Amino acid sequence: MNQPEAKGLERRAAMATLLADRKDDLLVIPGLGSTCWDLAAAGDNDRNFYLWGAMGGAAMIGLGLALAQPDKRVLVVTGDGEMLMGMGALATIGIQQPPNLAIVVFDNGHYGETGMQPSHTYNGGVDLLAVAKGCGIGTCLDVSDASALAGLADRLRTADGTLFARVAIASGEAPRVLPERDGVVLKSRFRAAIGV
Repeated sequence: MNQPEAKGLERRAAMATLLADRKDDLLVIPGLGSTCWDLAAAGDNDRNFYLWGAMGGAAMIGLGLALAQPDKRVLVVTGDGEMLMGMGALATIGIQQPPNLAIVVFDNGHYGETGMQPSHTYNGGVDLLAVAKGCGIGTCLDVSDASALAGLADRLRTADGTLFARVAIASGEAPRVLPERDGVVLKSRFRAAIGV
């Protein structure tokens, strides 16, 4: 069955926009797969904590980091498939309300890591924005164009408070840019970067 191509922003460019003028205190946790490669393509940084094989865990790792490092801004950028797998994390984030945590979901309506099958968000099936709002996250943004993306990037640099954003992403595939894979190296360099 052929499905219409999802409309949305180009994923790699969206990541670059979010990280333009990155402040030294911004810690970034990408989800599994595409967001990990997009973060590496935007520029490797010791304050990036790449997850390899931790599907569903990015938001909770971000929450733990935000609670442990309250003086630093934490940005989780993950895909719709991973957020669907870890939706319970939104309930805990909604209860905790760490003022330094932002969750950004790149939603292309497909499970990119398993063959591009339509995800539960395809054609409005599951509304992640409504889920985040229902979990008590006060600032929830739906981003579908370049202007709104630029506004989100500004908020990430200046805003204080828990934030959830769904970014509509086209389902195209960019060439992979693979970051470091060694978990011990990633852990050690990230810990050194945050002074632990």
